Amino acid sequence: MLEIFRTPYADSKQLPLATGPGPIIIILIGYLLVVFKAGRKFMEHREPYNLRGVLKYYNLFQIVYNIMMLLPGYYFMLVFQPYNFRCMTVLQQNHPLKNWERCISYAYYINKIVDLLDTVFCVLRKKYSQITFLHVFHHVLMPSAGYLIIRFYGYGGQLFFLCSFNVLVHIFMYAYYYAAIEGNTVRWKRYLTLMQMLQFLLMFGHCALTAMQRQCTASQGTLFLVSCSATIMFIMFANFYFQCYLRPKHKKN
Repeated sequence: MLEIFRTPYADSKQLPLATGPGPIIIILIGYLLVVFKAGRKFMEHREPYNLRGVLKYYNLFQIVYNIMMLLPGYYFMLVFQPYNFRCMTVLQQNHPLKNWERCISYAYYINKIVDLLDTVFCVLRKKYSQITFLHVFHHVLMPSAGYLIIRFYGYGGQLFFLCSFNVLVHIFMYAYYYAAIEGNTVRWKRYLTLMQMLQFLLMFGHCALTAMQRQCTASQGTLFLVSCSATIMFIMFANFYFQCYLRPKHKKN
């Protein structure tokens, strides 16, 4: 099975944490150990840490980071227009805009690794109820799928367009977290979940549109992976939305 990792890299430039599978595997195993074992053991006889200041700047960092991906990303797509919307394939290695595609895509991949801190902060604050299966699955899926796509498919292409949805959602999400930490009353938490569900529908829809283009050379494996991931995530977020906002609350006698 590991023979597949001996195939040539899809991109000619091998960037840190996007070469062999070892680094990302170690990061994700370490993440799971901290979240479910070491972190909880460390906090067992400690009071929850007050991370208000840390989280304030962390959320600001995430907002700025995602904006710095979103703006050049849309400029790249809408002004330079390197892609055919119906069949978005990875740019050739010698394409004059390849560095744009590679750098923005790589920044997105690194951001998915940084996102793992969300859960670490939950552990340090003893907010274990927030560490749901959906939360952990989502945080593990994004960097692991990101690595596989970079390794075997390359930077950009259809994933460039699809991930722009995720970047936009994350700007609103971290803005919500920042406002909540500042003590502001924010009533649009449920709409964040709806935005996340919408992005998965758009991702699935665009994969279906691409798959219908018979002359399109986009990676069928990537289309399958993204479609399956989007379907699973939509179902899980829809269930979360139903449980939190639609399911009747039974009053205790």
